[in-house]
Amino acid sequence: MTDNIEHGQIKIADEVVGVIAGLAATEVPGVAGMSGGIAGGIAEMLGRKNLSKGIKVEVGEKEAAIDLYIIVEYGAKIPDVAWQIQERVKKAIETMTGLNVVEVNIHVQGVNMEKDEKEENPLRVK
Repeated sequence: MTDNIEHGQIKIADEVVGVIAGLAATEVPGVAGMSGGIAGGIAEMLGRKNLSKGIKVEVGEKEAAIDLYIIVEYGAKIPDVAWQIQERVKKAIETMTGLNVVEVNIHVQGVNMEKDEKEENPLRVK
């Protein structure tokens, strides 16, 4: 995105928009993380340093379209999680960049079935 203003230009890199989207998405309850793709039939979960790898961003002069590749927590209601991601990502990008977000597409790549240690053995004392 490039914006010409009275005193010069403002340029926002696509990667910046991607990081904003990734941070907003991972704050949604039910999101285990971003997916870097599928290797050997298993979705690869990315850490916070690689958020933008699970995101495809198309930024024009005034608009943006975002594709997020996510892994959800087992038991989460996927339609509800996806809707919350769309709302949070749209709001975060529009608030921080001034771009009009026209699409936030969610691609569920996997389900995280790791259980909390307490759930597996409720009698274990730490």
